[in-house]
Amino acid sequence: MGRKLFGTDGVRGTANTAPMTAEMALRIGAAVGRYFRREQAGVHRVVIGKDTRLSGYMFENALTAGLTSTGMNVLLLGPVPTPAVGLLTPSMRADLGIMISASHNPAHDNGIKFFGPDGFKLNDEAETEIEHLIEAGVEPVQAGNIGRAQRIDDGRFRYQERVKSTFPAGMSLDGMKVVIDCANGAAYRAAPEVLWELGAEVIPVGVSPNGTNINEGCGSTKPQTAAEAVVAHGADVGICLDGDADRVMIIDETGRVADGDQIMALMAARWADEERLRGGTLVATVMSNLGLERFLEGRGLRLERTGVGDRYVVEAMRRGGWNLGGEQSGHIVMTDYATTGDGLMAGLQFLAEMARSGRRASELAVNFEAVPQMLRNVRYAAGQLPLETDTVKAAIAAAEADLLGKGRLLIRKSGTEPLIRVMAECEDPVMLETVVDRVVDAVERAA
Repeated sequence: MGRKLFGTDGVRGTANTAPMTAEMALRIGAAVGRYFRREQAGVHRVVIGKDTRLSGYMFENALTAGLTSTGMNVLLLGPVPTPAVGLLTPSMRADLGIMISASHNPAHDNGIKFFGPDGFKLNDEAETEIEHLIEAGVEPVQAGNIGRAQRIDDGRFRYQERVKSTFPAGMSLDGMKVVIDCANGAAYRAAPEVLWELGAEVIPVGVSPNGTNINEGCGSTKPQTAAEAVVAHGADVGICLDGDADRVMIIDETGRVADGDQIMALMAARWADEERLRGGTLVATVMSNLGLERFLEGRGLRLERTGVGDRYVVEAMRRGGWNLGGEQSGHIVMTDYATTGDGLMAGLQFLAEMARSGRRASELAVNFEAVPQMLRNVRYAAGQLPLETDTVKAAIAAAEADLLGKGRLLIRKSGTEPLIRVMAECEDPVMLETVVDRVVDAVERAA
């Protein structure tokens, strides 16, 4: 059996629709419980966190049932950011960490992400083995060996203390007015509290989750709301997180948005100056702008590109011994501090540079001139293979020929949604639009 369930970041889909059903979550829980228990004696633990989606309760209960049926003891963290699960899995000596979240997706979606005992996301090989177990079925343990489940009340506070520890000692945010947009998601309490405790005047946005409004008109994928708040309140800076707080966008005092590429450029240059950037290398995906690569080359640094997904960024970082990486979408990974992308930690690094340098956000948020880039998404129905059609292949070949020596084209299937992503970069904006329109039209016709 190939990888049918797992995408670039766990299992994801529309809640109560295959594969994201309570029945499947129970089977997944039993399979991962069996995978990590491996017939070994002793106590086995799994920590489970979730964001604020209504369906999170359903999946939390279903996963708990599956896990305890295989003898795993379940520690329930409640609503916490995804990086908190990565932190608390090894801290609590757990065999496994699970985050129930569809990240930046709308409320009707949900997902299940997995972390190993070291706090890092599972690799493709582990996920493939788990899929085999799901299909084969798992024998439950005897009645006397069923696992227990309990609530952990202080998980969020443990995470907040870890986040604050990454902010430079002896430095504070006194006198700084910060808008924090939590996307009505997992960090709706943690992020404002951390900023306030570090001394900032906090203007919260997206901190009233009701189960159905996560990422709705707010957060890192819709930063306009926070940008308006920054301007209206005369704030120094804005920090936009997504639903599970592993992504971040920065908004300067004028309301302009800086993406992950600009944040990584600032951090890479600063860390290189401080001789903290291991191997003089930043790891990013094929989606990162060509301008970032040129910026790094101009400073004698290099960009290591990976496939799309912060998990692949982290895997490359671990192989190469590098400590900074991320995605244009706002995942910023600092393995000196965390095992996965952490939007709040990355936001604090930006605020620390503002405090250290005395410079405004607008002076720090633009580090290179981006090469014109266009990204269009085309939705397709389940079972369709639009990229396999001759017309789409011909359109892609023609576009690549047009861009040869002038830019680049990237076509890929989303690992989290039924979308074909068409991305191109070119110094000539007219050619850029023409090329993308032509490919998108061919994909739309095929889909």
